[in-house]
Formats: sequence, structure tokens, C-alpha cells
Amino acid sequence: MRYKLLGKSGLRVSEICLGTMTFGEEWGWGANKEESRNIFDDFADAGGNFIDTANRYTEGTSEKYIGEFLSGERESYVVASKYSLYNKRENVNAGGNHRKNMMQSVDGSLKRLDTDYLDILWLHAWDFMTPVDEVMRGLDDLVRAGKVLYLGVSDTPAWIVSQANTLAELRGWTSFIGLQIEYNLVQRTAERDLIPMAKSFGMTVTPWAPLAGGVLTGKYLADSEADGRVSATSERRNERNTRIAEEVVAIARELDVSPATIAVRWTMQKNFQSIPIIGARKLSQLQDSLRCLRLELPEMYMERLDEVSKIELGFPHDFLSSDGLKEVIFGGTYDMIDNHRKL
Repeated sequence: MRYKLLGKSGLRVSEICLGTMTFGEEWGWGANKEESRNIFDDFADAGGNFIDTANRYTEGTSEKYIGEFLSGERESYVVASKYSLYNKRENVNAGGNHRKNMMQSVDGSLKRLDTDYLDILWLHAWDFMTPVDEVMRGLDDLVRAGKVLYLGVSDTPAWIVSQANTLAELRGWTSFIGLQIEYNLVQRTAERDLIPMAKSFGMTVTPWAPLAGGVLTGKYLADSEADGRVSATSERRNERNTRIAEEVVAIARELDVSPATIAVRWTMQKNFQSIPIIGARKLSQLQDSLRCLRLELPEMYMERLDEVSKIELGFPHDFLSSDGLKEVIFGGTYDMIDNHRKL
């Protein structure tokens, strides 16, 4: 395992992040405590120090397990949790991005994790109700109080993240240094705005679902029935995604590795700082994904994967990159300019 600096900070995190939404059986498909411990220990033995959880994962069991697993070793790990999802149903102020939920959610996470602070607090999802300045001022207060060290944002439109970081920098508040998004070979729409924005602000991207709910492992290629455990799985299974999965499987055979190894490694070798979040219900699944640490995909395979999974960026990206517009803007001088800002 190697380590990367998280965003603009000096924080060192492992090049793979362990996702723990599977820690606990309350949702009907997770790992029991013993298997969760095995997964955690194997990740740690591989050199992993970056742990991702959230206030609602398995109704709080995920955080409780992590708190127990970290006993006596808290300082060796970078623990990230999230707020935004409700803590109590039918309580109108027990969910969302606002300050009241922010404070009570973080306090709850700290108790379950049995720790005094979070290394990283992610805003889990944008609620389209809370003003940006309320969010950023509240998060900065948590940092100043020592309850949180760094901030990240997940599942939020690029224009909101841009506004938030610009406002924070203007007012001297703590800004977001990490961006958590769904990103994999079947879901590349983040390349339109979210990823270029992250690069511009110097943010690390932590892709979730690098295996697209199992689609990229190839396990559904011979099975036309939907997997009821994951609601998004059936949406991911279509003609385009089948072609992508087939190419992943073909490359895996050529390189004598598993499709999961190929899919995870692809996210790590993109042209931005990417730390994929790997989850597992069984130890064998984690071990399979971790084999990506011993693989470097040659450029020819990256090109094959990029080609089979390519998307149209749409307006204004396609328009702005067209030869016609370059001509009327640059008057034939475009290729004479070394542009280090090109995304």
C-alpha cells in the first residue's frame, strides 16, 4: 500500500479507502461482526489506514464496530464519517444539511465511534434547502472546536461545491478538500463537471461503487434476473453496460487477474487524484479488490476501457472543444500555446 496526500492538506491516506456500509446485518445483506473484523484486519494488514463510514450505515452499527476495532489504535487511522441522512424518522430536524442536524449528527457519530474527533467529516448529500453559508460556517465551527479535522463533500452538484469552497476561501473558513462521487466504468458522467471542478480546486476524488454494484465483476453476464439486494443494480444492467462488462472480463482474462481488479485499478489510473472506496461483505471480496495494488494497467488496456465506456460530455464541453470555435477564438494559434490548465 502506498499513501497519498488528501487534497490540499498534508494528511496521508492509503491509496485505497475501506468502505464500511457492509459492517452490520441490519439492512439484510451486510457482514456480521466477526466477518467485519476480518475485513478490517486484512485491510489494515495490507497497510490501509483510510476508513469510511456514515451516521446511518447499518443503523449506526458500522460506526460502533469501527469504534471497537480501533480500540487502542485510534491515532493510526484516518476515520471519515458523514452527516446529512436522518438520525430519526419523522423528526423534521433530524436530517439535512442545516446546523442543528450537523451538530447533533456529529455528536452521535463521535459517541458510536468512541472517539473525540473525526479526521474527515463528509457532507453526505445536498438537501437543496440549507444556505451554503450556513453549511460552511457550521462546518468551520466544528473544525475550530476540534471535533473535525478536515472536510469533504459527497453527492452534491459541482456549482454548489464551487460556491461553497469559494465562499470558504473568501471568508477564511475551512474548505472541502475531498469529493466523494459515484464513478466507475459504467458511470462516467462526473467527468462533465464534478471531476474538472475537483482538479481545479485541488480536491481528491474518492469514487464509490467502483464495481458498479457488481456489474463490472461480470457476474451478471449470464444472468438476466435482477439482484434484489441492490436497488440500483437493475438500472445499471443494460446493453451499453453489458458491453463494458464484457470488455473488463476479456482484459482480466488476458492479464490473468479478476474483473474486479481491473475495474478498481482503472479508477486509480485516471488523470486526477483518485482513491477508490472498496466495500465488501466477505473477506474474499476485499482480497480480490486489493489485488489491484499489485497491478499497473498498460496504456493500451486503459485506452480500450476508456473507449468502450466513453460518454458524450454534451454542451458546453463539446461546443467549446470544437475546431470551429477554437478557430474563431484563437485565430489559428491554439496549437502554438502550451496550456498547463487544460483539463
